[in-house]
Amino acid sequence: MPSPALTTDAVTAAPGAGKQALLSVDGVTLQYQTKQQIVTATYRVSFDVYPQDRFILLGPSGCGKSTLLKGVGGFLTPVEGQIQLNNTKVTAPGADRMIVFQEFDQLLPWQTVLGNVMFPMRTTSRFPRNEWKDRAMRAVEKVGLAKFANSYPHTLSGGMKQRVAIARALAMEPKILLMDEPFAALDALTRRRMQDELLELWNDIRFTLIFVTHSIQEAIIIGSRIVVMTPHPGQIRAELDATAYTQEHAGSEDFMAFNRKINGMLFGSENIAHG
Repeated sequence: MPSPALTTDAVTAAPGAGKQALLSVDGVTLQYQTKQQIVTATYRVSFDVYPQDRFILLGPSGCGKSTLLKGVGGFLTPVEGQIQLNNTKVTAPGADRMIVFQEFDQLLPWQTVLGNVMFPMRTTSRFPRNEWKDRAMRAVEKVGLAKFANSYPHTLSGGMKQRVAIARALAMEPKILLMDEPFAALDALTRRRMQDELLELWNDIRFTLIFVTHSIQEAIIIGSRIVVMTPHPGQIRAELDATAYTQEHAGSEDFMAFNRKINGMLFGSENIAHG
């Protein structure tokens, strides 16, 4: 078990400073059971997420990023600490937190694009039945798939399937959109396009996003705030303000310097060895 004395790097004034936190993760330790042992995935992790944040969980494989997302989603209960959404303790999954995963097979193969986007509305009764189709169609239009509304998943590319998953999540008007490495399985060009499209959607809707990635460049491009996590078991190594950087800045001296700073935290001399 790591020392509880681990410190967090100083942070430039965060975009959420002075606002009421939408989500609070307070001293959260998460564990899961394997056949051989109980694994501590995160240890006493704390952070706040504010409305309209693009909040990034960045770290090496096995540092507990996805486990934290499961905790926020209500699929995993902390063994220590608590997670609160709008000052209410998270104890179970809910339609106020929609998740988009990495896998392309998260869509229902027997449903059309429109049917997939409508599906959570059917199962939760979150909106009146007579609104389902219109809400779903508006979401499909926002991700640029109106012409494919009646198509089935097997006819879509990987990037198009991810757009459907994003549309399905946003159609539910969640308080927070949770994304677990959603573009990792895409080729480089499609990944770049999906990053741009996600940011365009955010500019249009201004939803609150928690995004898990192990790509430093993706974290900087997408994030307004980045939490850098230590190796297993995950703790907060640093929290950084990334609002100054966009896709257009990639390759600039400032962007590359920021990239190197994070790289040093993750893999270089700034990293912390756990005993």
